[in-house]
Amino acid sequence: MTALTIQDVSRQSGLSEPTLRYYEQVGLVGPVPRDEASGHRRYDPDDLTTLQALACLRAVGVGIADMRTYQANRVRGRVAASEQRDLLLRHAARVEAEIVAQHARLEYLREKAALWDARDRGDVEAEAVAQQRAHDAARALDSRR
Repeated sequence: MTALTIQDVSRQSGLSEPTLRYYEQVGLVGPVPRDEASGHRRYDPDDLTTLQALACLRAVGVGIADMRTYQANRVRGRVAASEQRDLLLRHAARVEAEIVAQHARLEYLREKAALWDARDRGDVEAEAVAQQRAHDAARALDSRR
């Protein structure tokens, strides 16, 4: 079995070293064994797999409480399958709504850029069209709030 340093795990998981220490402190992983000579943390490959999953959850905005639930459900296995599914689908729906909102913001930015491009070119007709489209995109953004 290969022991991984905190630097190795940080690099491979994308989580900072302070975050790795914090996740151990709050019980999301570990306790992580220590090297007898140096006292440094030594992670095993299963720890890395767990931390990569937690990094993904963190990246999509899952909070510590739901990460704890996720970890507990992993341990519980099949008996927690429906709860785990619901937890993940709830976050998937939230992320999907955020993506839709971001697409609307992107459309607004593109329309505003088109407006300024038309102004730069002195194209009055294109400017009027872009102005209306930007206005429509802004209204769409307001309706999402």
